[in-house]
Amino acid sequence: MNTDYIEINTQSSIKLKLDKTIYFDPYKIEENKNDADIIFITHDHYDHMDLDSINKIKNSNTIVIAPKSMEVTISKIVFKNYIYLEPYNEINIDGLDIKTIPAYNISKPFHPRENNWLGYIVTYNNTTYYIAGDTDSTPEAKEVKCDIAFVPIGGHFTMDPVEASELIKIIKPKVAIPVHYGSIVGSISDGKTFKELLPEIEVVEKL
Repeated sequence: MNTDYIEINTQSSIKLKLDKTIYFDPYKIEENKNDADIIFITHDHYDHMDLDSINKIKNSNTIVIAPKSMEVTISKIVFKNYIYLEPYNEINIDGLDIKTIPAYNISKPFHPRENNWLGYIVTYNNTTYYIAGDTDSTPEAKEVKCDIAFVPIGGHFTMDPVEASELIKIIKPKVAIPVHYGSIVGSISDGKTFKELLPEIEVVEKL
C-alpha cells in the first residue's frame, strides 16, 4: 500500500499530504511551511501540543481539531475555526469522516481516562487512518477498523513494541506505522522490533 504521502517528523508528529494537508500533533517542525489545512491535537502534553510548531504550519484558513478538555489552551491560538470533540463523537469536515475514541493509560498515571484525550479515526478517499494518540491497548482501541494504523511503541508513557504489536494483530490494518519512539522515549531499534513481531502485517518505519 502506498505511503509516500505520509511523513513522520518527531515523536508522534504526523503529516498526510493528501488533497488537503493534514497534521496530527505537530512537534519540532523546523521550517515555516504554513501549509496546514487541518491540525489534529490528541492531548496537551508538550510533545503533542507544540505551539512553536503550530505557528510554523498554520495559516489564515487552518482548522484545528482538539479535545474539548483543551478548549482553554487552544482558544488562545488564532485559527479560522476551532472544533472541540469528546470521545465517541462523529463529524464530517470537508470530506473527512472523523470519529473519536478515548486515548488513555490502563495501569499508568500519565494519560488518565477522565481527561477525555483522544484517538482519531479519519476516513478520506476510501482510506481509514487510526491515529492512536498516547494510549495503551484499550478495549476501545481493540475495536478499531482501519487501513493504516499509527501506534505508539516507545513504552513508559504508552505501549511498548510488544504491546503495540499485539494490538495490531487484533485490529489487522493493511499497514502499521510506529510512532512515539526514538526521541523522548524508546530507541530507534524499537521500530525494528515492532516490525519483526508482525511478519504478516506491512510495517512501515518512517523515522
